[in-house]
This record gives sequence, structure tokens and C-alpha cells, in this order.
Amino acid sequence: MFAKLEGLEKKYLELEHALAQPDVFDDQEHYRKLTKAHADLRQVVELYRRHRALTQELAENRQLLSDADPDIREMAREEVERAESALPRMEHELKVMLLPSDPLDEKNTILEIRAGTGGEEAALFAADLLRMYLRYAELKGWKTELMSESPSESGGFKEVICLVSGEKVYSHLKFEAGTHRVQRVPATEAQGRIHTSAATVAVMPEAEEVDVEIRPEDLRIDIFRASGAGGQHVNKTESAVRITHLPTNTVVTCQDERSQHKNKARAMKVLASRILAVERERQNSELSADRKAQVGSGDRSERIRTYNFPQGRCTDHRINLTLYSLERIMEGELEPLVEALGTAAQAEALKAQSA
Repeated sequence: MFAKLEGLEKKYLELEHALAQPDVFDDQEHYRKLTKAHADLRQVVELYRRHRALTQELAENRQLLSDADPDIREMAREEVERAESALPRMEHELKVMLLPSDPLDEKNTILEIRAGTGGEEAALFAADLLRMYLRYAELKGWKTELMSESPSESGGFKEVICLVSGEKVYSHLKFEAGTHRVQRVPATEAQGRIHTSAATVAVMPEAEEVDVEIRPEDLRIDIFRASGAGGQHVNKTESAVRITHLPTNTVVTCQDERSQHKNKARAMKVLASRILAVERERQNSELSADRKAQVGSGDRSERIRTYNFPQGRCTDHRINLTLYSLERIMEGELEPLVEALGTAAQAEALKAQSA
């Protein structure tokens, strides 16, 4: 580990030297890459330097434990205890920092939420989940854009697709993929009985042109009139777009915009992200079982979380975490769940690395 850290510190110093050159601003793209690489290494290098300094202090204070002066011996003993307590924590942090990062963590994310079992109540729950994620995005300072929606009769969503843009969005949302279950008394339930319904969440990194190749000959594009309330402009023109990717039989429909071109652009963005997600899932399935993160594969059939409204309880089944703060969670305060899932993933990665 320390040989790798020495190599990173050397790289960090090289980047500092390159950034100090007078002509560094001549190529803005190169300058941007240098500053990003330098910033990415700063945290781990600074911690490594603190660890090295503390290790040196520990060695010096151990020598003072045999000093003739009792006050110096006592001071040295306290310093030795402090260092011996701090160093293991620092080493654990360094190990976590050296874990291979997911190259997709930096990407923007497309969220797809679909009502599952439970009829209209499931559609209302899908709308509640969307609101929860929109509030979370707002708290994180991210931007959101509704790309496609299929409303239900009661004001919920049969399906809704949203683009979330910002800093490291995918790294925060990637563990949200799966089946979310709700237990509560529906507004239409006269007897006060608790119903169970579900919605599925798909989390896909936004694909860029370099991430996935889509050949025009592999696409079938259908244009049709969008469904909606009678008399609206949306019904008078053929602006809705359905794109089918023939090799994977992936179908995306977008009809929210009045412009056919805008609908096509949105549909292509969702299609590319779906294809990237399928390819990533295929690659992950090729890894041995003991290398898979135990926080879940993101399989949409996998029940990952239960929201129990009568008890004010939210349980994440992958890490056996129960929080009695459901109201705040539904208002977008997801950070306790996100952090716990991230920590569990790190623990599994460390275990796999040492196996």
C-alpha cells in the first residue's frame, strides 16, 4: 500500500510542477485536466503525509519512553498512545481511498420510476418517490429535468423518467436501483386497512457518445400523435416519438414536448443510457460472485427497501438498516441511507481486495 502511496505523491508533485509552468494556461483543455488530476489526488496525498509525519513522531516518542526525566517519559507515553490510536484509523482511510473508483460515479443520472403491484396506490407511491428524489437533488444542489411521464388517473405516475445533473450524482444514487415497497393506508381505503404496494427504480448513468455506439440502421423510429386531454396542441400534431433499438429490443417513447425533434433527442438520450446500463450489467455478471457488492446488484426484481408509514419506519433490507425518520426521508433527507450503503460497499470491496 505504501509503495502505491509514494507513487501517488510523486505524481502529485509532477502535477504541481506542471501547473507552475508559465505557459500552462495556453491550452485550457490541458490545464483543466491537470487541475482535475491534481485535485483528485490532493486528499489522499495530504492524508498520507499526515500518516508519515505521525509515524515519525511515534518513533521519536518511543525513544523518549526511556528518558531519565519522568515528565518527559509521561509526555512521551501520552503521545505514543495518541499516535497508536490514530494510525490504524488513518490506514483504514487510506485503504478506502485506494479502492478502484467507479468510472461512472462522476456521471449525471437518468432515474426511471415505474409503478409496480398495487394499482393506483402504486402509482401514487411512484409520485412520492419522484418527489423524494427531487427534494434530495435540491438539497444537494443538483439540477433536475423531467424527460418523460405517464400520469395515472389519481395524480400518480405509471412511469416517469428524470435526468439528474450535478457533481457525482451517480455515486450517490446508484444504490437506489431496485424494488421499493410501501406499507400504508391508502386515501381511498374506508376500512383503514394497511395496503402493500411497490414501485421499481432504475438508475442509469447518462450515456455520452463515447460511451455507447448506436448505429442508425439498428433503430426503428415511429412518429405518432401523443395521448392527452382532447383539444390540446399535443394531440393535433404527430410529435410523439417511439425509438426501438433492434439488436436489444429496447423501446423508448417520449411525448412530453410539442417538438418532434426535442422528443427524439430526449428519447435517444434515454435509449443510450439504457443500452449502457445493460452492457454494464453484462460486464458485472461476468465477475465472480464473491466480487459483487453485497448492497445489491440493482436488479429491478430485488426488493431493496420498505417504507412503513404507520410505524414511521424505513428499512433497507440489503444492509439491515432501519431508520425511524420516514417523514424526513420522504422530504429528501436520504444522506443517512446513502452514506450507510456507500460504507457497506467499501467494506465489501476491502474484503474482496484482501481475500
